[in-house]
Amino acid sequence: MDQTSAIILAVSLMIIMLGMGLSLVADDFKRIFVQPKAIIIGLINQLILLPLIAFGLVLAFPVSPEIAVGVMILAACPGGATSNLISHLAKADTALSVTLTAFSSFITIVTIPFIVNFSLEQFLDQSNQIQLDIVQTFLQILMIIIIPVSIGMLIRKYRESFALRMGKPVHIASALVLILVIVGIIIKEKDNLAESFRQAGLVVVCLNILVMFVGYYSAKLLKVTNKRALSIAIESGIQNGTLGITVAVVLLGNTEFAIVSAIYGVLMFFTGAVAVYIGTLQSKKQ
Repeated sequence: MDQTSAIILAVSLMIIMLGMGLSLVADDFKRIFVQPKAIIIGLINQLILLPLIAFGLVLAFPVSPEIAVGVMILAACPGGATSNLISHLAKADTALSVTLTAFSSFITIVTIPFIVNFSLEQFLDQSNQIQLDIVQTFLQILMIIIIPVSIGMLIRKYRESFALRMGKPVHIASALVLILVIVGIIIKEKDNLAESFRQAGLVVVCLNILVMFVGYYSAKLLKVTNKRALSIAIESGIQNGTLGITVAVVLLGNTEFAIVSAIYGVLMFFTGAVAVYIGTLQSKKQ
C-alpha cells in the first residue's frame, strides 16, 4: 500500500478506537478490584497464552516467514471492539468483555513492539530482517489507540447522550472499514493470495479455535461462571484485526504480513456466530 493508503488505514483505526472509547466509563477500569479473578484469567489468555499458542502453531506448520510473522503480529494485538458486541449477542458478561478489551488495549502498546521484534528476528533471515523502533512504535500505537480511546471516554463522561447515540453508527462504520481494508489487501496481494491462503488458512483456523477453547476451559477450571468464561473465550478469539493490519502496513510497510489478519478478520465472525449460538442456548437453559 502507498503512503496515502497507510494514512487512511491509521485514521480509520483511530476512528474505530474512538468508538470503543465512547462505550467505556471509569468503572470499567475499577472493575478489576471487584472481580479480579475473571479479569486476570482473561488477560493471561490474551497476553500470554495467545502468543504462545500462535508461536507453537507457526513452528508446527510449514508456513513462510511472512505468514509466521503475520500470525505473531495478530497474536500480539488486543481484543477488538467487535468482541464486546459478540459478547452482548451471546448473552455473556458484556461488562467483563469491555473491561478486558480496555485493559488489553492499554497493555499491548508496550507488548506489541517486543513480540513483533521477536518474530521478525525469529522468522526472517538476516538479509530481509526489519527492526521496529521500540520507542517510536510505542508512540505511534499510543497515538492510534490510547489517545482516541481517551477522547471517546471524555466524550462519554461529559456528553453521555451523544456518546450513546453515536455508539451504533461507529460500530457499523468500524465493520465497513474492516471489510474495505480486507478487500484492499486482497486486491494488492491477489497474485500471492492462493498460496498465502493455502499456508495461512489452517493455521488461522487452528489458532482461532484453540485460543477460544483454552480461554473457555481455563476459566471453567478456575471456577469462573459460564457467562464470564464465554466472555473470556470471545475476548481471546476475537482479535483487533484492523490493528494487526495497521502494524503490518503502517509500521512495517509490508502487506504480506497483513494477510493473516485479513483472513482472521473474516474467520472470527463465523466462530463468533458459534459463540453467540452456544451462549443463547446456555442462557435459555438457565
